[in-house]
Formats: sequence, C-alpha cells, structure tokens
Amino acid sequence: MQRTWSEHTQIRVVNNFSDLVQLHFQGKMNAICWSRTLMGDFQEIVEKLLFKEKEDITEVSIADLRALKLSAQGDLAREIIIQDIQLLTDFGASPVLNLLKQYERDDSLDFITTDVYSYHVDRSPIETDTFLCTYYGPASDILPNDQVEQKILIPEIRQKLKKLYSGPESEFDAFLEEYFFDLHYQAKANAKAVNLGCGHLWRLAVDHPTQQAEPCVHRAPAEDGVYRLLLIC
Repeated sequence: MQRTWSEHTQIRVVNNFSDLVQLHFQGKMNAICWSRTLMGDFQEIVEKLLFKEKEDITEVSIADLRALKLSAQGDLAREIIIQDIQLLTDFGASPVLNLLKQYERDDSLDFITTDVYSYHVDRSPIETDTFLCTYYGPASDILPNDQVEQKILIPEIRQKLKKLYSGPESEFDAFLEEYFFDLHYQAKANAKAVNLGCGHLWRLAVDHPTQQAEPCVHRAPAEDGVYRLLLIC
C-alpha cells in the first residue's frame, strides 16, 4: 500500500508524527500520510460501543473508552487511540473520535449534492489542516486535483444553479459559496481514487488564504451497514 501511495505526487509518506505535522504542503503535494501497521483489536472496541450507542454519529470520549471492559488486544487498540488523541491535542488540534453508522445525506437537489459522500474540499478562514484516521471500517478516498472538475463550472449544473438563484448576478458567486456548492467536485473520466486505508494518520490540505497547495479533494466512503471508528479534526 505504501508503495502505491509513494507513486502519487500528491502524497508524501512519513514515519512519525513530527514529520506529519511539520512538513509543508507545496505544489501538487496536498496529502501527508503517517503510514502505520497498528496492533490491537479495534473491532472489539466498536462492538462494545454498539452495546451502548446506536446513533448515526456517536462521539466517543476518552472516558467512554476507559469505561470499556476489553481483552488485552482491545486494550492495546484503546491505548493507541488515546495516544493519537493526546498527540493531536498537544499539537493544538481538537480531535474527535466518532462511531459512525452513516452521515446525513443531501438529496434536496437532483443535480448536485453537498454531503460528505460527494468529492469535496474542506475550507477554513484560519490556517489549519484536516487530520483523520480510520481505525475500523471503510476509509475515505482522495483524488488528485487534475482528475476532478469543480461542479459549479460544469455548464449544465451551473445553469441549473442559476435557475435556483433569484438574486442579482453580482452576488451569484457569494450564493454558491454560502451554500457550499463551490466546495464540491466531479471525478473526470478515468480518474483513479486513492483509498486512505485503516490505521494510517492522514493530514489533508484545506482551502484557506495562506495555503501554498491546492486543497485535497476527498470523500467519505459508503458504509454499507458497516460502522466506522474515525478520528477526525
């Protein structure tokens, strides 16, 4: 898997947390992976959490993790998660551990969606990045920026959005931004997605004023009834 990632100019693979957070995005490189093979039984944690929670999205605290009665392998997985949370917190991030059944779907329009299952970029008014790690379940995909097209630039979609909009032409772009239409992308023909895999801690470039690289285009996977254990911030 690591060899496949290293073939992509948008991805830099590192071996420790320090390099993960200190490397600068530049050029086409907008995704950094701390490649890891994690020990422990993460499935056991998911199964124990499911006895208590059955929401679509359940935030899991360190206290929740500590309260679980686990086997030795489950305890090993738990300590890895807690260590990741502490590393990111000490770095200044605000990590959240989620047990995910599914995200909310956006089906309000039949020609464009703005949910996380659509290829999209994250935007922030401040200098920040997106960190994520899937410990269990299906993982997210990313695409190189030259393999996608911004949906609002696709003529048929843009025309339908203009019909939806009733304000002055000069404020149309602000309308697209207000409702997050401009954040979403369509994969080009023959685009090749890269799956982020389980256990690896990723840092993805975000759209903000000081960013030196294009924001990383990514999407959440279809869960198909399988819960995900995801750390994200």
